[in-house]
Amino acid sequence: MPSPQPSESTQVWFKSSYSGANTTECVECAYSATAAFVRDSKRLEGPVLTLKATAWRDFVDSVSISQLTPPSSGL
Repeated sequence: MPSPQPSESTQVWFKSSYSGANTTECVECAYSATAAFVRDSKRLEGPVLTLKATAWRDFVDSVSISQLTPPSSGL
């Protein structure tokens, strides 16, 4: 079952700074005190990915760190 969408009156959605400039690859996010919400900007009534705020922060931190750290050469 898809996560329910957060109330539009309480959430401010914004497009990711990494979304495509041609508007075909847009991801939107919204935040609350306890959660982060992610959706496809072309499907406003579609499913919303809901994550605990700490899980979203860990994800963003890990992506940021991986961009700064070269991948290891050994597997």
